[in-house]
Amino acid sequence: MASTSSSSIQKSFKYDVFLSFRGEDTRKNFVDYLYHALKQKGIYTYKDDEEIKKGNKISDELIRSIEDSKFYIIVFSKNYASSSWCLDELVKIMQCQKTTNGQTAYPVFYDVEPTEVRKQSGQLEKHLPNM
Repeated sequence: MASTSSSSIQKSFKYDVFLSFRGEDTRKNFVDYLYHALKQKGIYTYKDDEEIKKGNKISDELIRSIEDSKFYIIVFSKNYASSSWCLDELVKIMQCQKTTNGQTAYPVFYDVEPTEVRKQSGQLEKHLPNM
């Protein structure tokens, strides 16, 4: 289990890593490979294996898993921003990262340029609200 210390307070996490990804883009290829590579190295990783139905709200269990993870790997792909679940996860991840528990997010750009995410252009422009 991952743990960190902040002054005299120590927070234990259930997961070392939480994977945030758009299933239809990356579940059966990149994310599966990444998940198994992390697992093989002894890194306890949360990967949501449920097919999320459009329009459904992010589950309480998923929120708890985000809160209970030390690190986040956000796999930005062409359709990431078209998923309200992905965007809800991203908001929660950013909220957790701002806390004093030492949680850190790492972006991975899969078949999308970092500038497209930064400038909200290309496919992302259609789906991301102006931030």
